Amino acid sequence: MTEYNPKERLARALTGQPVDRMPAICVTQTGTVEQMEACGAFWPEANSDAEKMAALAEAGHTVVGFEAVRVPFDITAEAEFFGCEIKEGTKEQQPSVVGHVVKTIEDIEKLKDYDMSEGRINVVCDAIKLLADKYASDLPIMGSMIGPFSLAQHINGDDWFMAIMTNEKFGLALMDFVTDFNVAYAQKMVENGADTMVIIDPTASYQLIGAEFYEKFVVPFHRRIVDAMHEMDVPVVLHVCGDTTKGLSLMETCGVDAISVDQNVDAAAAVSKVEKAVIVGNLDPVNMLWNKTPEAIKEESKKILDAGIGLLAPGCGTVSKTPTENLQAMIEMAKNHTY
Repeated sequence: MTEYNPKERLARALTGQPVDRMPAICVTQTGTVEQMEACGAFWPEANSDAEKMAALAEAGHTVVGFEAVRVPFDITAEAEFFGCEIKEGTKEQQPSVVGHVVKTIEDIEKLKDYDMSEGRINVVCDAIKLLADKYASDLPIMGSMIGPFSLAQHINGDDWFMAIMTNEKFGLALMDFVTDFNVAYAQKMVENGADTMVIIDPTASYQLIGAEFYEKFVVPFHRRIVDAMHEMDVPVVLHVCGDTTKGLSLMETCGVDAISVDQNVDAAAAVSKVEKAVIVGNLDPVNMLWNKTPEAIKEESKKILDAGIGLLAPGCGTVSKTPTENLQAMIEMAKNHTY
C-alpha cells in the first residue's frame, strides 16, 4: 500500500479512504507543562500571543510526536470576543467564562457589528498562518473553535438551558447569530491555512437536552458549519463531552466526518451507532493518560483499537500535567495500528 505523509493520511482517514496506517493525532487541546518548558512558550501568554501559541502547538509535534499541529488550547476566545468576562488561566489551568452579555434579542442585535480582525480569535488565525507557512505541505493544520450551542451558553449564561425550552424565538435567534459567527471564524481559519476543523461543543449534549431539543437547536446549526467547511474541502470533527452513545446517530446527521467521544462512551458501542462518521477517542485524559504508566496506556489503547475505533486519541482535552512519555505511548499504539 502507498505510504502517505501525515497530511495526506489524516485527510484520507477522515474521509473514509484507505490509508497505510492510523494517523497519530489529538483533536482536543494538546498543551502540557512539559511542552511549555521544552519550547519556552507558556500559558497564559500562549493563549494570547500568536508566536507563542504557534510554538506551543508545534511542540505537540516536535516534542510529543503528534502528526498534526492544533490551535488554540482553550474555548473562551469566542466568548471573550463578544465581551464576556474571562477568568484568566495559569500555566497549568485554562481560562474560563465567568460573565455573560446577552439576555434578550435586543442584546443580540447590539453584538452584530463585530470586526473579526480583533481579539484573540485573530491571534488564533495568525498562529495558524505561522504554522501553515512552516508545515502545510506535510502536517495537518487543525483549527478548533467552540461550537455554537456552547458559545450561546457562554454568552447567555446559566439561563440558556431554560431559554431553549421556554423561549424558542430567543433561543433560535441566538443560535443563528453565533452560528453565523462560527462559520465566518472557521472560514477565516481556513483562509489562514487550517485544513481540518474541530468543533468543540461540550454542552451540546443529547444526554443533557434530549433528542427533540438536540434536533432543533443543535443539528441544523452544526450542519451549517459543516456545509461551509465542506465547500472549502475541509473535513470536520465534532467533539461533545459526556456519554453521547444514545445521541451518536443523531449527531451524525449534521454531516460531520468524525465524532470524538469521551471516556464515558464504550468504543465498540460508538462505532456501532454511526454509518459513515469516523469515531475518535477515547482514552481517559485524567485516570489514564495523566495518572497511569505508559504500559497501562498501551494496554488500554489496545482495547480501544480492538473495539474498532477510527482514530485513537484522548477522550477530552489533554491535562496540562500529562507526562510526555504517556502521550507517546498512545502515539506509538496508533502508529503501529493498520486497519
